Amino acid sequence: MTERLIAAANGEVMGYLTRHRHGRLTFSYDEAWRRASGAYPLSLSMPLAGAEYGHDGIEPWLWGLLPDNENVLAQWARRFQVSARSAFSLLRATGEDCPGGVQFAPPDRVERLLGGQDPEVDWLTEEQVGARLRALNEDGSAWRLPGDAGRFSLAGAQAKTALYFADHRWGVPRGRTPTTHILKPPIPGFPGHCENEHLCLTLARALGVAAARSRVRRFGEQTALVVERYDRVGTADGLVRVHQEDLCQALGLPPTAKYESDGGPGYGRMAEVIRTHSSRPGHDLRTFARAIALNWVIGGTDAHAKNFSLLIGGGGRASLAPLYDVASLLPYPGHYEPRLKLATKIGGEARLGYIRTRHWTRFAKDVGLPAVEVHSLCEAVAVNVAERLHGIVAATRAEGLDDAILDRLEERIGARAMACQATLRA
Repeated sequence: MTERLIAAANGEVMGYLTRHRHGRLTFSYDEAWRRASGAYPLSLSMPLAGAEYGHDGIEPWLWGLLPDNENVLAQWARRFQVSARSAFSLLRATGEDCPGGVQFAPPDRVERLLGGQDPEVDWLTEEQVGARLRALNEDGSAWRLPGDAGRFSLAGAQAKTALYFADHRWGVPRGRTPTTHILKPPIPGFPGHCENEHLCLTLARALGVAAARSRVRRFGEQTALVVERYDRVGTADGLVRVHQEDLCQALGLPPTAKYESDGGPGYGRMAEVIRTHSSRPGHDLRTFARAIALNWVIGGTDAHAKNFSLLIGGGGRASLAPLYDVASLLPYPGHYEPRLKLATKIGGEARLGYIRTRHWTRFAKDVGLPAVEVHSLCEAVAVNVAERLHGIVAATRAEGLDDAILDRLEERIGARAMACQATLRA
């Protein structure tokens, strides 16, 4: 017996995900989609030149759409009465709003995803949004409430939910209507993390690195980082999904391989994907290097392959997506610079406090950029962080944020930016 899910992209059938006997999967492109002008692949690892891809190609990619948290997957499995080890079954229950441009639905629900339609939204009050965040704080798997019609999935380990925002109202979308924002409550054990991430994303944009737009909001007694989805774009025809995938997916790797220490890709391999598929490889590689330098300066230790993504356009040409999931560990007790380990090595060194100019020289060779340019780029990032940080902290306070983390961020990141400059000039 076989089962099938339809993959839809902005109201059109992209392809078919089939589960065969014994759980083996295949993904096949719809022929009309393959022939259409402007068509794009589900993944850069599964180009349109191939009509069908087998289990080893599609299964790792599907896991990349789901939470990278075994407890959440186990809770979802119990809630939907499916196996926590089956990406197919989990996406059958949650795949109508995924990262990027694709939606998955069984045949009996697919008509809701096709063709033009007005937005379908179950509207919420601010108090109801707060209640959802409170439930999420109490149970990290409560991304949706049991009675919700809208079904969605997001990658990553952190508890979060996704909602639709329009006309100053929040709601739960369904059918073809996409979510527009991701809401992330504070991470237990890391007070002020919402303000931390918001400040770091703002700092990235100030340094010329495209980054997801965010704000910190209170809904009653609940605080959340509200992140605007960059894979949703307003057009004359309404809100559309923009396809994307993270670099693990683009390399055909499961999310369990996101860390280099677990066999995941280093920066050289990530850079090769960007160089091969980007429509502006030089620009994107320099932006990629600048983003890594920023994480080095601020003590952002989670710059792994799932925290970089590519936006995929017609013909499979791609561009580096805005930066996301960026925060500093420096202000938290017990997380001091020499002890911090990066998710991905810079020039062969993972220990933040041990990275020197020679490591950036090796990094430059790994990613295919001139060493002198990388050195200059790193120094410019360190100088700009030192010069811009105070103003950005002040602007963050002007937004009404007053968490004590802001003082510690300014102190610790400011000191580290000066130390990084000294390291590069030694």
